[in-house]
Amino acid sequence: MKPYFLGIDNGGTMSKAALFDEKGLEIAVASKLVQIIRPQKGWSERDASKMWEDTVSVIREVLHSSGIKPDRIKAIACTGFGNGLFLVDQQGKPVRNAINSTDSRAQSYVEKWLKQGIAGKALPYTAQSIWAAQPNALLSWLRDKEPECIKKARWILMAKDFIRFKLTGEVRAEITDMSGTSLMNVVSGGYDIEVLKIFGLEEFRNMLPPLIASTEMAGRITDEVAEFTGLAAGTPVAGGMFDIDACGLASGIVDEKQMSLIVGTWGNNQYISRKPLIDKELYMTSIYSIPGWYLMLEGSPTSASNLDWMIQNFLKNEKEQKGDQFFTWLNEEVDRIAPESTDPLFLPFLYGCNEEGYMNAGFHNIRGEHTRSHLVRAVYEGIVFAHKTHIDRLLNFREVPEVIRCTGGATQSDTWMQMFADILGIPLEIPAGSQLGALGAAMAASVCDGTYGNLHEAVENMTCIQRKYEPEPTREKIYEAKYKNYKELIRRLKQSN
Repeated sequence: MKPYFLGIDNGGTMSKAALFDEKGLEIAVASKLVQIIRPQKGWSERDASKMWEDTVSVIREVLHSSGIKPDRIKAIACTGFGNGLFLVDQQGKPVRNAINSTDSRAQSYVEKWLKQGIAGKALPYTAQSIWAAQPNALLSWLRDKEPECIKKARWILMAKDFIRFKLTGEVRAEITDMSGTSLMNVVSGGYDIEVLKIFGLEEFRNMLPPLIASTEMAGRITDEVAEFTGLAAGTPVAGGMFDIDACGLASGIVDEKQMSLIVGTWGNNQYISRKPLIDKELYMTSIYSIPGWYLMLEGSPTSASNLDWMIQNFLKNEKEQKGDQFFTWLNEEVDRIAPESTDPLFLPFLYGCNEEGYMNAGFHNIRGEHTRSHLVRAVYEGIVFAHKTHIDRLLNFREVPEVIRCTGGATQSDTWMQMFADILGIPLEIPAGSQLGALGAAMAASVCDGTYGNLHEAVENMTCIQRKYEPEPTREKIYEAKYKNYKELIRRLKQSN
C-alpha cells in the first residue's frame, strides 16, 4: 500500500500542514495565518495555545481535502521557526505568550554580553553570534522582568518541539533546532554546563529537554489527539527539524556543491560542510539534519516580511480587489519599471538589520516623478540586496557555488527570481512544490518510518528541480551599480549615527 507522510510547519507568519507521498508529491495543503501580538515596541509574540489550535485545524483540513485514510499516513514530523521561546509547564501548558524570532526586547542583554566579551568566550562552544531573540537573551530578560513565568515553567521548547509535545505527550528537544539557540555545545553536539555558565544561565539546565535526532521517533499520536485531529492513534512522530534544515533538504542540499536561500520572514542563506566553521564574522553554525554535517548560515529578518508590510499598509485595497490575481498584478507593476530607469533604494530593516550597529528601514533617493510602482520595485530589490550581503559574507569562507537553490513564497514570482539571479550573478534553481519546509519534515518522517534508510535516500527520491534562472549579463552590470549605491548609503548612514 502506498505510504504517505505528513509535514507540519509553524513558521513566522503561517501554520501549515501538507501531505506527501513517498516521491515527494504534494497531495494536500492547508494553512492559517498567525496572529502576531505586539504588546510593546520591539516585542513580537504569539498565543501558543492558538498556534496549537490552528495546527489541529490545518491537519483536519488536509485529511479532509486529501481523502487519504489516516492509517495510510505512516509517520509525521514537524518543523518551524528557530529561536524565540516557548515556555510550558509539566503538562505542556504555556506559562505565557510564546516569543517570536523577530523579538528585540532583550537587545540590552546582547549589548552587555558583547561589551563584556562574553559573546567571544561562548563562540568556541556555540559557533554562532548572539542576538536578542535567542533563548539565552530571552531567558535572562524573563528572569529579571517576569520571574513568575520562570517559576511556573518546566520546559524550554522551540516552536516545532512544542507542537510535537502536544501531538505525543512526550517532551524532547530536536538537535538541529536546539543547536541554533546558544544553549548547547555545537561542536560536541550536546548540552554543556560551561555554555550555560558563560551566560549565567546554569539554573536552567534542568529545563532543557532530552535531545533527539531529526529522524528519530519522538513519540506517537495519542488517543486524545487522534480524536480531535482525525489522525490515527499510534502514528509515529519523528523529531523533525529547524526550518532552515527542512528547506535545505527539500532543496536537495546534501553536499557542498550548492547553497540554499530561503526568502521568508527571515532571509536565510546557507551551505553545509563536514567541518563546523567557527568565526566571529559568521552569523551561525548549527548542526545539520544529516549526521556528520554542519550548516553555516547568514541570516536576518530583512527578507519578504518587508514586502508583507508594504502590501498591508499601502496595497491592502488592491489585494482585496484582485484576490488570487494580486501577485500577478504586483509583478507586472514591478516589470513596468526597467531596473536602469529607477533610482529609489529601500533598506529592508523594518524588523532587524544585517549591518553592524542598529539601523532603521527607509526609502532613499525618491523624486517627484517616482510612482508607487517604483517604490515596490525598490522593495523587491532591497530585499535581494540584503540577501546578497549575506551571500557575500558566506563566500568569504567557501568557493562560489555551482547553483543556489531557493525556497519560500517568493519563488512563485518569476520576476523576483530572475532579479535574484541577476543580482547574485549565480544560477538559481527552484525545487518543485509549494511547501518546502513541510516537505523537509516529511522526509524525516519517511526515514523514521523506514521507507528510506537515511535522508540521502529520502532527498534522492522526494526532491525535484522545477525551474532554473540564469543571470542576464546586461542586468548584472546594472544591479552591480545599484548594489554599490545601496552599500554606500548604508556606509554614510553609519557615519552619521
